[in-house]
Amino acid sequence: MGCGKSTIGRKLARRLSYDFVDTDELIVRAHGPIPEIFANEGEAAFRSYESQAVREALEREAESVIALGGGALTVTTNRRLLERYAHRVFIKASAGQILARLRRSREVRPMLGATPTLASIGELYARRMPQYLSADHVVETEGKRAGDVIEEAIAWLRLRQARSADT
Repeated sequence: MGCGKSTIGRKLARRLSYDFVDTDELIVRAHGPIPEIFANEGEAAFRSYESQAVREALEREAESVIALGGGALTVTTNRRLLERYAHRVFIKASAGQILARLRRSREVRPMLGATPTLASIGELYARRMPQYLSADHVVETEGKRAGDVIEEAIAWLRLRQARSADT
């Protein structure tokens, strides 16, 4: 969360002439605001809705860039579907970068509460990092503009597609 995946995903999709799908947006449209889901139904219900959104995003016929919520990879079924049907790119930001972005945001992140700290972000990130690092490609964002991150992702994707065409 807070690494810029929705912003970068939208721009990347535009550059590739792909559709853009944000699983959090799918959840909000179908079930309401995420903080309310967590408060009223709990994390388990949210993860179930998230898994539905991941399946919906992957079932689209149009080529798409999909932005996942920060915890989507904590669900084994989601990881397996994504491993099988998607090119997975992890946009890696430092805990400090994430904290700075979250402080500028009005959005409350249910897993971190209203006042996230560097320690709480670092702890959550550390728990999730093994799943994040299972991505097909990792883009480090430290010191890079969004355009640089997008260019790196496009270059990797083109290389991967070229290798697939050769086999």
